Amino acid sequence: MTKRLALLLLVLLPMMACTKQDDAAAAATTPTVEAEAVPAAAEPAAMPVAADPQASAAAEAVAASAATAAASGPALVPGTDYVEIANGQPYQPLNGKVEVVEVFAYWCGHCASFQPLVDAWKRKLPGDVRFTYVPLAGGPTDLLARAYFASEASNQLDKTHNAIFNAIHLTRTLSQRPTAEEISALVAKQGVDGKNFTDAMNSFAIGGQLNRAQQFAIRSGVEGTPTLIVNGKYRVLGKTLEDALRIANQLVAQERPAKS
Repeated sequence: MTKRLALLLLVLLPMMACTKQDDAAAAATTPTVEAEAVPAAAEPAAMPVAADPQASAAAEAVAASAATAAASGPALVPGTDYVEIANGQPYQPLNGKVEVVEVFAYWCGHCASFQPLVDAWKRKLPGDVRFTYVPLAGGPTDLLARAYFASEASNQLDKTHNAIFNAIHLTRTLSQRPTAEEISALVAKQGVDGKNFTDAMNSFAIGGQLNRAQQFAIRSGVEGTPTLIVNGKYRVLGKTLEDALRIANQLVAQERPAKS
């Protein structure tokens, strides 16, 4: 990859977030989540990610519906349901697992709407399936992507991940381009040491993870967020968020015998 191409991708990757879902939702007649093409400052309303009984029940119903559809639905169609990634590689060594990656962005409204569905869906995955979030990194200064990796490194994702989505898309207490101080203040309210979190965000190791995440998104041909990728080999398409889960279920079932 030439230096010019790398710089161009650095600029384009953040702009791609959510665009694929805007197009898919516009084409779908009955989208699970409303996804009109809107300005970046006015993303579609997200479902509550926090423990809300009605939202949790709705998310569980969607996950169950996707599982039922996968079990009884027609065979997957390449180019319609998924894209096979040429020379695709998993994000992490498989080690006997089937890997499902969600490439996401905290500031993407569709990712916020997808998050409660993913929370419910991944709880139902078999024990030999590993689910991994990968933030769409817009470069070394992408603070929200850094916040994700800092949370992961300190085992604080259970406190911060949904909280960041909610703060951006529901309470609007965090901007889509927050400062490090604003992020640290938010996570401190979740019981995380703000200073240690800031230090982790600024660490050299996080910079390496950002580059790895960006390279994974590029070689996987990610066109928007959220995007599910199975075993590094298949990029899930689908007309709605629920449809994406149905396709992922079928690809996981297909890959489970192949791993042994």
